[in-house]
Amino acid sequence: MSNILKGKTVLITGGSRGLGANIAEAFADQGADVAISYVASAEKAEAVVEKLKAKGVRAIAIKSDQADLASAKPLIDSVIAEFGKLDILVNNAAIVVQGKTVDDPELDTVNLDRLWQINVMGAVATTRAAAPALPDGGRIIFIGSVSGTRSLFPGLADYVGTKAAINGYARGIARDLGGRQITVNVVQPGAMPTDMMRQVMGDVDAPDAFLDLHPIRRIAKLEEVAALVTFLAGPDASYMTGGVIDVGGGLGI
Repeated sequence: MSNILKGKTVLITGGSRGLGANIAEAFADQGADVAISYVASAEKAEAVVEKLKAKGVRAIAIKSDQADLASAKPLIDSVIAEFGKLDILVNNAAIVVQGKTVDDPELDTVNLDRLWQINVMGAVATTRAAAPALPDGGRIIFIGSVSGTRSLFPGLADYVGTKAAINGYARGIARDLGGRQITVNVVQPGAMPTDMMRQVMGDVDAPDAFLDLHPIRRIAKLEEVAALVTFLAGPDASYMTGGVIDVGGGLGI
């Protein structure tokens, strides 16, 4: 534990599993107190909290559905009520819908609309609620996707669109909050060993044809992505804002 973020409080949305849980542990390793939000996995969320507390930091899990935009302010209020402040927001909660092509008559528009609600409007609502509460010098980090700047497969147009929208929104927020020295950046992971990847590819063993697109011919480790997130939250990244940064093994270069 380096304690470089000791005294800071971070909220990680969707922090009960996968990348979110790994990011939460990385922040705890840096000494930060951690709040995570979750929708349905109460047992998983509490298991993450126990791991974080074992590292010597304070931690809580808060049930909050990002699809419900009205839940954003109560989520932020709950963090501040518990810790007295919020220094860092990590907008991690998101879903993927493996859709059909846009001209398919069986296109599942209901689930695709929910995708936009969670990935874009939910993240926007959380950011709006958090921004006034953040101190000068605070941090906002969005977890995007390499799909935000490239479209690799048919049937993912809406997912690609949500992540591209987040990139534009983050740049605008970086401009809005720059006067307060609050930095805003997007981390774009590539394929990772998560449930989301299984939804798209069917297995964590990525197909050879997909791996061949990467100069570093493997999927990302969760720890590699989490390390960039904590770096952006730390003092050495105080002059980095408006960035959209790939952790994708060189995909598409």
